[in-house]
Amino acid sequence: MNIIDKTDEEILAIANPMWDDLVKYSNKGQYGKFIRNFSYHLLLGLNEVEVGKQFANSELTRNLSEERDYLGIIRRGEHVTVLYRQRSTKKEGEWLGRLVLGYEKGEVKIFGASIF
Repeated sequence: MNIIDKTDEEILAIANPMWDDLVKYSNKGQYGKFIRNFSYHLLLGLNEVEVGKQFANSELTRNLSEERDYLGIIRRGEHVTVLYRQRSTKKEGEWLGRLVLGYEKGEVKIFGASIF
């Protein structure tokens, strides 16, 4: 099973709720819920202390707007990257949100997520 074979609509039906959860749990600082859909390899690469500091100290990651704009999907290999325009409720400007999805043991998992 390869996620790149799904239509844009099928991918967005999976990606949008996952992105919305990342925003919600980032704002609440709920690390355990934030990482619940991460792939095993992504979890291995995370430094829990550094992520915890980011949750505690980053004005951006604790104040993301629930509104987002879908920008596009990039398909490569066995993963898709879904791009969003993301805003903050406290900081001026716009950020690029990136969500990388693929299959792990038959389930869609997050292989990368960032805002920059």
